Amino acid sequence: MATDETAVEGTGETVGEARWAATRELERRYPGLDKEAIDFQTLSEGERGLMGVGREPARVLARLLTLPSPAADEAARAARPAPPREERRPRSHPKQRPAASLLPTAEGPTADRVAELLNAICGGIGLETTVHVGQGEHGLVATVEGDDLGLLIGKHGHTIDAVQYLVNATVLRGEENAAPIVVDAQDYRRRREAVLRDTAERAVQEMLATGQPVSLEPMSSAERKVVHLVLQDHPQVETESGGREPNRCVVIRPRTDA
Repeated sequence: MATDETAVEGTGETVGEARWAATRELERRYPGLDKEAIDFQTLSEGERGLMGVGREPARVLARLLTLPSPAADEAARAARPAPPREERRPRSHPKQRPAASLLPTAEGPTADRVAELLNAICGGIGLETTVHVGQGEHGLVATVEGDDLGLLIGKHGHTIDAVQYLVNATVLRGEENAAPIVVDAQDYRRRREAVLRDTAERAVQEMLATGQPVSLEPMSSAERKVVHLVLQDHPQVETESGGREPNRCVVIRPRTDA
């Protein structure tokens, strides 16, 4: 654990995310810091657990070796934009259903098969759940609702991604050009996409500062697609997938045609 203001502990689903979290906290304390002056020590690489059970986050200790000069610190604080004014929003009722489940209810044999299969899977791993199959913009969205859904989601969403693959392979077998079925729980898909967007933007800043390619943590093909789409129109960077499964990742590098 950190024992002074120049050292912080960061946690995340991966070592990379833990490093980002620790770096952001140090930047909050010392706006003018030099990122090259941060020393990282990996305390734990995390544990995936079995089907999401027994998972532990990755932990990293980040220590700032050289404090920024007072002038640099003041300049960074002065350049920092004022935080946007927050609007008060009414609190959601604890029993309010997730936004995805507010989609128009889908009807028909395909929706019935999706709900039946998901209920069977959840029951098989000991979860008491209900399934709402809605009609989304690009196809069916099956939202699983209940308690302790971390078991269904799993670390990095590996379990829910596997369940989604199984649902698509089973329900859409033999159907050509069918829109893929999305399986969601606890708004995981939206929250994970927000994390991926934030990770991509921070990696771009690191690449622009160093001029060197930046490799993100290993991701599923669906998550890599999110990062590629987020950065596809960026004027200064381009992305590509590198490595081999299951360790394929997104590499962000300077745009060659810039």
